[in-house]
Amino acid sequence: MQTNFSPNQLADPHVAESEKILRKCVHCGFCTATCPTYVTLGNELDSPRGRIYLIKDMLENGRPADKEIVTHIDRCLSCLACMTTCPSGVNYMHLVDHARAHIQETYKRPLIDRLTRAMLAFVLPYPRRFRAALKLAKLGRPFIGLFERIQALKPLAAMLKLAPASIPAASPMASPGSHAGQGAKRGRVAILTGCAQSVLDPAINETTISLLTRLGIEVVVPPGEGCCGALVHHMGREEAALASARQNVDAWTRAIDQGGLDAIIITASGCGTTIKDYGFMLRLDPAYAAKAARVSALAKDITEYLAGIELPEPARKPGTVVAYHSACSMQHGQKITRQPKELLAKAGFIVREPREGHLCCGSAGTYNILQSEISARLRDRKVKNIEATGAAIVATGNIGCITQIASAASMPVVHTVKLLDWAYGGPRPEGVREESLVAAE
Repeated sequence: MQTNFSPNQLADPHVAESEKILRKCVHCGFCTATCPTYVTLGNELDSPRGRIYLIKDMLENGRPADKEIVTHIDRCLSCLACMTTCPSGVNYMHLVDHARAHIQETYKRPLIDRLTRAMLAFVLPYPRRFRAALKLAKLGRPFIGLFERIQALKPLAAMLKLAPASIPAASPMASPGSHAGQGAKRGRVAILTGCAQSVLDPAINETTISLLTRLGIEVVVPPGEGCCGALVHHMGREEAALASARQNVDAWTRAIDQGGLDAIIITASGCGTTIKDYGFMLRLDPAYAAKAARVSALAKDITEYLAGIELPEPARKPGTVVAYHSACSMQHGQKITRQPKELLAKAGFIVREPREGHLCCGSAGTYNILQSEISARLRDRKVKNIEATGAAIVATGNIGCITQIASAASMPVVHTVKLLDWAYGGPRPEGVREESLVAAE
């Protein structure tokens, strides 16, 4: 794609980076076939190619964002399916991240939208605040119908619908400390406790720690670590995202200096995509660039890590039919496609892949709140394809997908690591019925 940025514009490193990305686009349109919003809405401006044109026009002319570009950028899930499809290597992720930051700086949203986004940024990245908000959600449930009838208040209705009826107790394993491996020591890793996942399903990390320590891996929960920054990053709140990144880089650097780390284990693939990008996000910060790059290099999804070590024979082989839902942040963001399925198969599960596996389920961080109508259409399409597999259980590696799919699916939706832990001697995952552990062959 031909660009016409001035030398003064290219002196801005963010603009210069976006210009390099724009020049790689050859207008081929392959991205439109795999873009969930284009497939759903049929509007060229709701495809990656269309958004690239809008972003180019905005940045090249140095103008503030307007309502049209905000509408179409807001509809982007950041699922990154376009990057998997693109034959030219266009880094759409970094381009749309820049566009969102530009929107945040130059566009004044309607008051209700500003307040909703501010509330999400204030609550979701902080487990205590999020837990308190979920407890208060029951007071708002009687008003869901009213909120749904008012366009500006639909995000509130979506939040209340997604709020679980009960909230698990906070896990003591989320507190800073070290969990020693059993038997001969085989490695030392840190684990991201995270924010939303630690409230919605703390058992995911508990299970991960239990499995790793049984395998002889020491697991460290470093003090000072917090939200990865993805939630605010995707809302264009770049300074807040970078502050979270620096906080985590500091926490993990201390852990590296105090005993070394073989990996930083991530159990939410959305977080993994962002942490693996810390090196890019902090590349312009001389105090953090090298440290952030080291952290990004150490970050591994739990299935990625397990696939790289020798595992014993499973304690039991269930023979259960499992539909594996590959989260977008796993398959497109991190390019992890083979390892989760191979681990499940080795553990004795019969793995089935739903049709249209490349299409997003509609969760995408806060997307199912801020774009609830499109999100619901994508969720229903995903659930229909999953249920068509005839599987007894759905396995996936991202808490957002678990929450989204479980809101409409008829079978249990569990984190992949819980099924692996069960096969390797751990307890049966909560919510998985005894009868579902029989193959439906």
